[in-house]
Amino acid sequence: MCDTKIAKKGDGVGLSFYAFFANKNDDPEALLEAATWWIKTHKLDHFEKATRIRAMILSDL
Repeated sequence: MCDTKIAKKGDGVGLSFYAFFANKNDDPEALLEAATWWIKTHKLDHFEKATRIRAMILSDL
């Protein structure tokens, strides 16, 4: 998701954890896990730079 957004809109593009999900709540557990990682664990704002999120995700792997 990060690479796609960056390729389309450049390095400054913002990203929300909602970007990783379809426009419906078909996997509430995964949505809650993403929200917890984003908000509680890393204390990120609603929108963050996609480059920052990509680096954080890669460092968690």
